[in-house]
Amino acid sequence: MNSFNEGAVSPLLSVWRKALMLAGVLLLSACSSDSSLPAFTASGYVDNQGVVRIWRKDDGGEVHLLSAFSPWHSGSTTTSEYRWQGDNLALIELNIYSEMPEHVRVRFDDRGELSFMQHESGGQKQQLSSDQIALYRYRADKIRQTSDVLRQGHVVLRQGRWHNNGTVTTCEGQTVKPELDRRATEHVARRQSHSSMDVSVAWLEAPEGSQLLLVANEDFCTWQPTEKGF
Repeated sequence: MNSFNEGAVSPLLSVWRKALMLAGVLLLSACSSDSSLPAFTASGYVDNQGVVRIWRKDDGGEVHLLSAFSPWHSGSTTTSEYRWQGDNLALIELNIYSEMPEHVRVRFDDRGELSFMQHESGGQKQQLSSDQIALYRYRADKIRQTSDVLRQGHVVLRQGRWHNNGTVTTCEGQTVKPELDRRATEHVARRQSHSSMDVSVAWLEAPEGSQLLLVANEDFCTWQPTEKGF
């Protein structure tokens, strides 16, 4: 998908690092989770390969997390869904949207033991090795730790449709004007000039400022999770 703003990598990484530092201090000073944080949150970050967007819901000791990885250039879009009962991982579900789609679903019981495993690649069922399952568990732990940091650092993901006047109609139906720098707005304007309809944008808002994350022709709002349905 050639829809992602590689030009935003450097400034976004700066915000990401600052958010990590800020959240690290907050996490060290807090012995338990911050009850003032909303139950449903959306955040994200970038790495050298692409963009990760994260939606999360905390409800009565249960944590439900969905991450979507979008590559800069080559590679496949991937969604990863996780559920925890307290600190115990209960579910891992992965979908890789490539020419040969891949689906993985793994469940664990209350003791953390494997209770169900399903792996399909190109329509063929395959077995997962113990090393592969261990890798998926490791990635689950890392994405939750990252989500914890982003929530504490108040790094918030926003998405919606861009208009020529620089405003955005968000997926929640609000009209806002993101505080993006000139380079970001010029990039969106260039993408908009080649599209017959309003492009979708995703950006991050943090105490350090706002940064453009993604620009695409697809409508992000058609699949963005909502608190009620998540």
